[in-house]
Amino acid sequence: MSAAANTLAKARGDVVARALRLHEKSDEAANIRFTQEEIPLRIERDGQVIVRITAAGVNPSDVKAAMGMMPYAVFPRTPGRDFAGVVMAGPEELIGQEVFGTGGDVGIRRDGSHASHLLLDTGALAPKPANLSAVEAAGIGVPFVTAWEGFRRAGMPKPGETVLIMGANGKVGQASIQIATMCGARVIGVVRKAEGYRGHANAPVEVLDHSACDVAARVRELTNGRGADIVYNTVGDPYYAAATAALALKGRQIFIAAIKKIVEFDIFAFYRGRHTYVGIDTLAFTAVESAELLREMAPHFVSGKLRPFPIHADFTYRFSAAKDAYMTVIGSSPERVVLVPEE
Repeated sequence: MSAAANTLAKARGDVVARALRLHEKSDEAANIRFTQEEIPLRIERDGQVIVRITAAGVNPSDVKAAMGMMPYAVFPRTPGRDFAGVVMAGPEELIGQEVFGTGGDVGIRRDGSHASHLLLDTGALAPKPANLSAVEAAGIGVPFVTAWEGFRRAGMPKPGETVLIMGANGKVGQASIQIATMCGARVIGVVRKAEGYRGHANAPVEVLDHSACDVAARVRELTNGRGADIVYNTVGDPYYAAATAALALKGRQIFIAAIKKIVEFDIFAFYRGRHTYVGIDTLAFTAVESAELLREMAPHFVSGKLRPFPIHADFTYRFSAAKDAYMTVIGSSPERVVLVPEE
């Protein structure tokens, strides 16, 4: 459909989206096959909108779902969880509004954001902070929603508390550091090799090289024997022993991922330490639930206390190069990867 025809159809909510499609799972990332197809979209009931996508993030979960690693991922579908765009059809008061969002359903159990347009419930929209570009907003979703929900569940960091971030330079790790330092906590970050912290922080961050020191012992040295009040373990089992040994009395450990699902669990140490473990799975969140968290965070992006990940031109891909974008993400690129529709 031409741009003029799309404009004429706005009143009816009729749009033809140009979408990336996955028809079957792939045995490995190199074999992921996209097609580009025209998908008709129409508002079917009150409370829905059609968003013209201006940018869409690419997450490791997008690639893993394409590889069939998530049993609830449906085929065929349009992938993509994170997005930024402009409302082009729906309630009159929303037309033209710049928005952003994410979801565990979007792009996994239903069609997602790697398309020119996306049909959503109005509750799935968060107004895009005016000081952020579309590509910056499109990179916020999964990492910041995961970090924010982890702290909400475990208890937001407080001034005077020590927060230990395992996997400090990962995207969720960086988002967690931003939030914890914004809240006034002391932050210690753990990395897997000799490197500094790569992201934004609202206070100095002490960095420990997991390959070169006893992390738990060093954390206790730095905290006069107390340990960490919160451990945000973004990696899982490789850091489990050190993270658990570093916990303070009544400490909380947050989990979002694992490589091997089974670890040796010391029940005695757990209950004697009065510890709390919190599991976070944002794939269980709908886009509406995710938008609630983005709206909570938005004022902090406006103030500059939270900042989007830098999006470099070399890591911004057209939809026609989606395969390259997916391979970059699964290759553990330290950069945030974003797709933008063809002009």
